[in-house]
Amino acid sequence: MRNVGSVDRALRAIVGIILIALVFVGPQTPWGWVGLVPLLTALIGFCPAYLPLGIKTCPVEPK
Repeated sequence: MRNVGSVDRALRAIVGIILIALVFVGPQTPWGWVGLVPLLTALIGFCPAYLPLGIKTCPVEPK
């Protein structure tokens, strides 16, 4: 069950990669590992935080 659309997934992947890059360059803070969350949700196409909020950014799948 996917609830993350393609534009949402692309933005999550970009943000995730940027945050993870901060671990290695820039301020080199371990908080950059938080970038794994948006990166993983982009890869699997599912965001658990969207469920209780009733958000779905992917198009409706035909039955």
